[in-house]
Amino acid sequence: MLWLFLGSLFLFLFLGVPVALSMLLSASFMLFQMDMFDTQLITENFVMGTNNFPLMAIPFFMLTGEIMKYGGISERIINFAMSMVGHIKGGLGYVVIISGLIFAGLSGSAVADTAALGAILIPMMAAKKYDLARSTGLTCASGIISVVIPPSIPMIIYGITAGASITKLFMGGTVPGLLMIGGLWFVWKFLYRNHEQALEPKQTKKQRWQSFKNAFWPLLLPVIIIVGLRGGIFTPTEAGVVAAIYATIVSLMYKALTWQSIQEVFLNTIKTTAMVMFVAAAAMISAFAITVAQIPMELVEFIKSITDNATILMLVIMIFLLLVGCVMDLIPAVLIFVPVLLPLLRAYHIDVAYFGIMMVINLSIGLITPPVGTVLYVGSGISKLGIGKISKGIYPFLLVYFAILLLMVFFPNIVIVPMNWLS
Repeated sequence: MLWLFLGSLFLFLFLGVPVALSMLLSASFMLFQMDMFDTQLITENFVMGTNNFPLMAIPFFMLTGEIMKYGGISERIINFAMSMVGHIKGGLGYVVIISGLIFAGLSGSAVADTAALGAILIPMMAAKKYDLARSTGLTCASGIISVVIPPSIPMIIYGITAGASITKLFMGGTVPGLLMIGGLWFVWKFLYRNHEQALEPKQTKKQRWQSFKNAFWPLLLPVIIIVGLRGGIFTPTEAGVVAAIYATIVSLMYKALTWQSIQEVFLNTIKTTAMVMFVAAAAMISAFAITVAQIPMELVEFIKSITDNATILMLVIMIFLLLVGCVMDLIPAVLIFVPVLLPLLRAYHIDVAYFGIMMVINLSIGLITPPVGTVLYVGSGISKLGIGKISKGIYPFLLVYFAILLLMVFFPNIVIVPMNWLS
């Protein structure tokens, strides 16, 4: 049944059928084969897929990202980062990395963060004679940190699907996110150690202080979210509401939101939320069909016949997910494969939250690899470069992410100890 499900799913995807419909069709096909096809049953599961309170966090964090985009917040953050590191060799690359880290704490959306970063910094780097493919690659690689650092929309999806603590997932993503930032910083420094670009003028302490004051209120938002979650002041869903309200107030303070931009903010949020919710609803039907077909149990028995080592199992799963991430977007992959893999994790006593962090990092790499990488296409649209050229520019950063992933497979305490301590 596993191969029937995967075969039909990837066949529909290959034929260009939208992801949600592909999941519906493959699940319906399985139920039909088991003589369990029932339209009422499918409808009930479809509704249950979206009838989940924690899912409410997603539209609010997406709304926050849209407000950040239109509310004058992005420019202030980038100007602050520029004042700190813009004057050193390869400085604009460090501005991308620092801005990516700050943006990651605001929206939780890789596409939104990459678009916000790239629209300002990629043309600026091109004007300063930076290698355009490499600059775009760095921007895309920095953009996916938003799905690892809290608040992460894919981690919310994983937490709901796997029944894991979303707060624990958020806190657990902090250390891997910082490792990714450190890795990008090290590689950029290595790549640009002998290059000569026109440097930005070094700003005075007074100018830096002014940049910090201008960006203070946006910079405070990630702190509010993390402290609120860590202190048990609010749930992840309530954190989304707080973030959206706070971002709105800050944008109104800056007098950057117009009536036209407010309409754009809500329209974009509604479109994106509708797509995610449709996929989540379809995934519930797939999960039901997978459970009824006892696919997870079949997988457990098959894997146990091969190895009883949890580390080897994690390595095999990570390689499999890397391949999946190349041909499937992150959120659908989480919704499809978590129900299949969950019994396997329990059989091998693997921490579900630890696996969730690993899975999200792994699949986020697929966002910057062809042929499906959505973030890669955002970078391509901004830089006007082909996917092939950007892929050449991004591979040094991909190698760093692969190394970090491998490190966390063999040394899980890098994630588990801080995760348990922070949460």
